[in-house]
Amino acid sequence: MSLDLTPHQAIAERMIEIPAGEIVLRDEGTERRWKVEVGAFRLAPYPVTRELYRAVHGEAPTSSAGPRTPVTEISWKEAVRFCNLLSQATGLQPCYSMGDNPDDPDAQDVLLDGKADGYRLPSEAEWEYACRAGTSGVRYGELDEIAWYRGNSGGEVHDVATRAPNAWGLYDMIGNAWEWCWDVYDPEVYGPYRVFRGGGAYDPPRGCRASCRRKSHPTFRVDDLGFRLARSR
Repeated sequence: MSLDLTPHQAIAERMIEIPAGEIVLRDEGTERRWKVEVGAFRLAPYPVTRELYRAVHGEAPTSSAGPRTPVTEISWKEAVRFCNLLSQATGLQPCYSMGDNPDDPDAQDVLLDGKADGYRLPSEAEWEYACRAGTSGVRYGELDEIAWYRGNSGGEVHDVATRAPNAWGLYDMIGNAWEWCWDVYDPEVYGPYRVFRGGGAYDPPRGCRASCRRKSHPTFRVDDLGFRLARSR
């Protein structure tokens, strides 16, 4: 499939404007808390779907899931490459440079250009700030209403935007599929491991909370882990 403006048009029309603000992040293991100022940015209303991934990349991981489900089995490195591919295909400046060794499994030399206008992964602070949408509770609504999780998913991911959105019009921030973020989790302890957020279709309620943080290696893939697109303003 040729790369025309269709993917850009479909995403650009739906990106949600997120206002500037601040968020207090916390790590349950260390009980550490830290405040982050979040600038205004744009965030896709739902995760990258299988149909969008295939349209841009040419193929998607083999799955019985439908085209409107979140694309999963995607590593952090693959998510970053997709962001660059979509940016290039739509005439935007790619946000990531892959360094001198693009095959490095640890992705240690992947750099983010914060001034680029292309697509990127949200930071962890941006993700939680957008997820909460001004709320301060465990999650932004009743779990069964906002999320596909272990209690109602039937053990499979579902089409995006089929549960209730948060106050800012973002769907599936909780449940359905975990989402990679840009950040390294804790380099002194876990090396190159990257953060993912949000909970998935197989998780109990404890995993489906706005503050729940998980991590893995940049090459890690699993059937309930995908990503969502962001853009700087």
